[in-house]
Amino acid sequence: MPGDRPVLPRHRVPARSLIALAEGEGDDGVLDLLASAERSRRLLLLRTLDDMTSDADAPDRLGPLPLTGAWELLTRAQKTDPAAFDTLLMYPQTGMWLSSALRRLRGTEGGTTPRWIVLGHLSAVAAAAGVRAGLDFAIDVPVRHGYALLPTLGAAEVAGGQPWTTVPVRSQEGRAWIETPRGPVRCAPHADRSNPGWHPLRWVRAGHGESELALALDDLDPYRIDSHRSRPARLPDHRVLRWQKILEDSWAVLLRDDPRTARAMRRGLTSVSPVEAAERFRPRSASGGDAFGNILVSEPDDAVQLAATLVHEFQHTKLSGLLHLAPLYVADAAQHDERLYAPWRDDPRPVGGLLQGIYAFAGVTRFWRSHRRSAVGRAADAGHFEFALWRSQVWSALESVRDHWRLTPLGLRFLGILRDRCAAWTDEPVPDAPRALADLCAINHRSRWRAHHLRPAPQWTDEAVAGWLRGANGPSGPSGPPASHDAGTLLVPDRAARHLDSLAILVRHRLYDTAVSGALSSHPAEAARHVEGALEGDALLAAGKPGAARRSYLAHLSEAPDSAAAWAGLGGALAAEGVEPAAAGLLTRRPEQVLAVQRALVSRSGRAADPVRLAAWLGQARRDG
Repeated sequence: MPGDRPVLPRHRVPARSLIALAEGEGDDGVLDLLASAERSRRLLLLRTLDDMTSDADAPDRLGPLPLTGAWELLTRAQKTDPAAFDTLLMYPQTGMWLSSALRRLRGTEGGTTPRWIVLGHLSAVAAAAGVRAGLDFAIDVPVRHGYALLPTLGAAEVAGGQPWTTVPVRSQEGRAWIETPRGPVRCAPHADRSNPGWHPLRWVRAGHGESELALALDDLDPYRIDSHRSRPARLPDHRVLRWQKILEDSWAVLLRDDPRTARAMRRGLTSVSPVEAAERFRPRSASGGDAFGNILVSEPDDAVQLAATLVHEFQHTKLSGLLHLAPLYVADAAQHDERLYAPWRDDPRPVGGLLQGIYAFAGVTRFWRSHRRSAVGRAADAGHFEFALWRSQVWSALESVRDHWRLTPLGLRFLGILRDRCAAWTDEPVPDAPRALADLCAINHRSRWRAHHLRPAPQWTDEAVAGWLRGANGPSGPSGPPASHDAGTLLVPDRAARHLDSLAILVRHRLYDTAVSGALSSHPAEAARHVEGALEGDALLAAGKPGAARRSYLAHLSEAPDSAAAWAGLGGALAAEGVEPAAAGLLTRRPEQVLAVQRALVSRSGRAADPVRLAAWLGQARRDG
């Protein structure tokens, strides 16, 4: 705190802790290590904030909320009740705010919220710490769009109409209240009809005793992940009850199917920031290193989906904590980092982003590996599908960064341990039907990604077009399994690429026997309309009708010859139907080549070639070569 330089421990990552994290798990000791390091980091951020707001031009930055009183109150709270201080310090949104405030001071983050409101959030943190410590005090705190927040406690409605202002908070003899134009609003731990205008922070709990998970259901704090600096989005009571019930069910699934991760979650997760429900089978979720312990997640479809999402985001939380202690890769400050294929994303990713995804989905794979054995009926088939799909996707991503030049020695060791763990899963048996569907979806996603983001070298395309027009045997091209992108192939990111997982979503509808599943064969166009980014051919392919899917994709390409989804789907349909192997091979492995040639043909002659003939010509030329 001001005037006191924090004496912080020196944090190291013992070998056993690195191994535990690299294997995707982590016991209480590992989580304590990460939490202790995060505490030190936040103390340093507080010190940096104090240093940066104490210089000569600070009054211009602070506006109507000078921070002297906030620092003094926070120091009193720390000395009087260290646990109360730590509650505020370690609350995830405090970390998000600290990082955001420092970026604003350094000019690396913009925003419509006035800077003095961002910096003045320190007063709200100090007030909350003072209330928790039972101190007597009076301090002004910021008001954002009609709400005055005390982090970890709740928010008061403030009448007025000004988007940015201040109100006093007072605490005396164990009672705290916020002075508003309509009168005082008492800061209480629970909602009270006799205390209108106060919205307490609500909690959801699951389990009992040593297996209890308690999470703040934070729909108030402006520094929620991906929603920081936003207004409260207060959930109605009936949705809070649904969150409570679905968390109870999800927690039971985790305790049964992934108990080691569940135990670690009790120490590593603090809050959930809910957002509106997303499209079926496409939950939205996020976490961030600055908000260690917080997860943003959309209202889930069911308990199993929430369990998988919690595992996914908790993996990010652990890896972010580790990255605060030790670099696993060398970042490119100029933002020119190589972009790679991530089987769970629509866009190309830098190596750091891909590493985050690998670690997260390794945890998801581990969850489905166990859950498929306890699920019954259709849920078991779905579990086998998810395990087979993510096992394949994680392995392909691990292979793409094996010995990558940006990985540090520690990063190479970390990924090597994780790779050994994932390698043990590759030979585990999966029933034929869900495995075949998983393979189909994995190939389709990669093909769509390549069709969107890769381009053959212009000279190669010119030679191919000329050869096609004169009836030659075909152009030369790269052979063997494709890498993320091959030498001579250009990465040209397509920002319009969206929903590359559409086929997998339709397959999930089939496996879970939803209302959409019945229309996959009988009304495929209608089924496709329920899934963003899906085509009629995708619905037929998901239904196991590759011949009908092939005809649908060809009809679509006659109207939209540039459709990456149709080209990728056509390759999958041909392969599933067992016809035109040369065309199927090219379209599933290098669809960008046939797409580029078709575009050039249309541009030069005004006429498109028959898609299957063109793909077979290009594919046969490679096979002959």
